[in-house]
Amino acid sequence: MVFEEFVPLNKLLQKNKSITYGIVQPGDYNENGIVMIRSQDYSAGWGKISNLFKVSEEIDRPYIRSRVNKGDILITVVGANIGKIAVVPDELDCSNISRSVARISIDSTKANSEFVRYFLENRIERLLYVYKVGGAQPVLNLDDLQQFKIPLPPHSEQHAIAQVLSTADAAIHTTEKLIAQKELRKKWLMQQLLTGRKRLKGFSGEIKPKVVGKFIKEISERNKDLNVSRVLSVTNSRGFINQSDQFDRSVASEDATNYKIVRKGQFAYNPSRVNVGSLDLLRNFDEGILSPMYVVFSTDEKHLLADFLYFHLKTQWFYGHIPMFVQGSVRDSLSFDGLCSMKFIIPTIEEQTAIAKVLQMADKEISLLKAKAEKLREMKKGLMQQLLTGKVRLKIN
Repeated sequence: MVFEEFVPLNKLLQKNKSITYGIVQPGDYNENGIVMIRSQDYSAGWGKISNLFKVSEEIDRPYIRSRVNKGDILITVVGANIGKIAVVPDELDCSNISRSVARISIDSTKANSEFVRYFLENRIERLLYVYKVGGAQPVLNLDDLQQFKIPLPPHSEQHAIAQVLSTADAAIHTTEKLIAQKELRKKWLMQQLLTGRKRLKGFSGEIKPKVVGKFIKEISERNKDLNVSRVLSVTNSRGFINQSDQFDRSVASEDATNYKIVRKGQFAYNPSRVNVGSLDLLRNFDEGILSPMYVVFSTDEKHLLADFLYFHLKTQWFYGHIPMFVQGSVRDSLSFDGLCSMKFIIPTIEEQTAIAKVLQMADKEISLLKAKAEKLREMKKGLMQQLLTGKVRLKIN
């Protein structure tokens, strides 16, 4: 049985605490001032509280009305993060908020604040679609937000629903925290193993940096017979993907005879975007074609494993040294000759193999955890769709 009673959000607020946004002109940072919460402070999860912006008491004083208390709901009402929702943690009790953030203070005798927060989170897309005001930047009108209808099942059921969803959140948070730890461990392993600072058991001896150009060669195979039809792009987040997946359509030229063919086990990168990670080793397709602007190359597998070089090309050292090897133009571009000039620690094939296996295992652990986190998010989404619509009702003893 679905929920029957719905009330406007403003009917659930604490006395004398309407939904309001905060400080419009914060001025300069004041080390001894009052914390001012901005939308970016919680849009990707709360970071270090000590890093938050502070305003002077003089700036804060006219905005006493927008002070927040622990447990209050925050929602971004202006800008790129519009619709992001968070709950004020205990450490930020009596802080203030910026113009881009609205405070929602729920009266606990009227509704469960966590239940209201989850309902807003579940319906946020509809809320934005219905109420977002167009213009130079998106704005969520506070009057419209106050009239947004919230279901009111019994308090005990609200509490139970909030507990179920909070448990789901905790599982997601634990998994995401573990992912972050594993990513830091992998980064440390890369820093140690790829520089020779740490050697795996059974390997020793001095390793000197070598010019990578001795072990790689550029590939300029063209699609002149149109034998390859799969058009690929190299992204900074997903590596090689079908171009149609990136743009929802193929943006390849009608004449693809000049496109470069890339085959499994070969590298490709966009010379003008390699600094942001548009470089990858083709593993997930047997072959494909790329815009002529891409650089395609392979390694001499007798002396340099592609899997080993791949990790070198994903280090912060590599990205940090790109500016030393680019060729200036309208946009700085890393040519193949520039790449060839770089020096890397390149041990024996046997040690390369061992290092690659360790780092690949670290990647696998991270991938499995990310898949688990995504599954947990989907499970939470399903629970929200069932519990927050009243399609499934919890039986309370």
